[in-house]
Amino acid sequence: MQTDLAPAYRGTPDGEEAEAILRSCVHCGFCTATCPTYQLLGDELDGPRGRIYLIKQVLEGGPVTAKTQLHLDRCLTCRSCETTCPSGVQYGRLVDIGRRIVEDRVGRSPGEAARRWSLRKGLQSKVLFGGALALGRIAKAFVPAELARGIPASRRAGTWPSPRHGRRMLVLEGCVQPAIAPSIDAALARVLDRVGVSLVRVPGGGCCGALPLHLNENDEAQAMARANVDAWWPHVEAGAEAIVVTASGCGVLVKDYGHLLARDAAYAAKAARVAALARDTIEVVAPEWKKIAPLVALDQGAKRVAFHPPCSLQHGMKIRGEVEEILRAIGHEVVPVADAHLCCGSAGTYSILQPEISLQLKRNKLATLEADRPNVIATANIGCMTHLASGTSRPVLHWIELLDERMIGGTPTGRR
Repeated sequence: MQTDLAPAYRGTPDGEEAEAILRSCVHCGFCTATCPTYQLLGDELDGPRGRIYLIKQVLEGGPVTAKTQLHLDRCLTCRSCETTCPSGVQYGRLVDIGRRIVEDRVGRSPGEAARRWSLRKGLQSKVLFGGALALGRIAKAFVPAELARGIPASRRAGTWPSPRHGRRMLVLEGCVQPAIAPSIDAALARVLDRVGVSLVRVPGGGCCGALPLHLNENDEAQAMARANVDAWWPHVEAGAEAIVVTASGCGVLVKDYGHLLARDAAYAAKAARVAALARDTIEVVAPEWKKIAPLVALDQGAKRVAFHPPCSLQHGMKIRGEVEEILRAIGHEVVPVADAHLCCGSAGTYSILQPEISLQLKRNKLATLEADRPNVIATANIGCMTHLASGTSRPVLHWIELLDERMIGGTPTGRR
């Protein structure tokens, strides 16, 4: 796609990166066929190709309006278009650049700016978010059922083995997951401990930075990435094998820290090293499978499992089919799910900022997940878990919890 950057963007890092991405687009439109918002809304400007044209227009000095911002805001950043694209267009990076530029040009109303600030600060604070969640759980019995379903139930972590092995991996604790589902990281810690690997929590780490990044607060996202790099670096130098991120929505960003901090001379090399060590849960379980397999109890009763592969896993990290293989290997029946490539509508804060679209996507996703009447729905991202759980009576778990409960001597999920 031929592009003539306006002087304001010519020669700038964002302008040069955006121009290179735009030039790789051949306007084929294959991306629209797999775009969730285009399928729902039927508007070219609510699909990847249309948004690419809007960003191109902005970078060439064309008019920028609130309508431009609306179409970019409606993007889930699910990156399904990247999976479909035959030209390898890095749409996710392009839309991040476009949103930041439009945000600077158009701004936000005072009310919308306050809401976004509250989301960033509230969700990142363990005290604020944890306190609000605790109050919500207390009030759950007194609110309408529809509202109550949106309040995650309490989930005990269970035991976390002490770091006793020579082999060690670090884990990103993140911001909301420790409050909503501490059981996830603890389950992985128990599984790895059984095969001689200690999973270590590191003080000083926190939010991966995805939350502010997708709310167009790039500086804040970079500051959080630096804080995590600083917290992990002594352990990296001491020989930690991997940095495991059990929430795929966070993992896809940690794997991109090298790009996020590429222009920071003090952190670029360290960030690239951290990114190279970042692993999703399946990427540390699969290599250990020969050791894990003999420890799995196959006589505990198989479940029918519907697996939802998060967009960040299948489109962002390009990991497809591996979790399902593990679930089958531990004796569960993995039921087929139609349109598995489509987003569930969670997408970080999207379910709050774009509630109508998010709700329809959730309903569509649950219809396909529940079509074959599974006993449980499994996924690999905390955002997807809580979003889907708010619309169904079936249990929604991280798949590592299903593996943990199948280990010989393990405790059934939900009783820890």
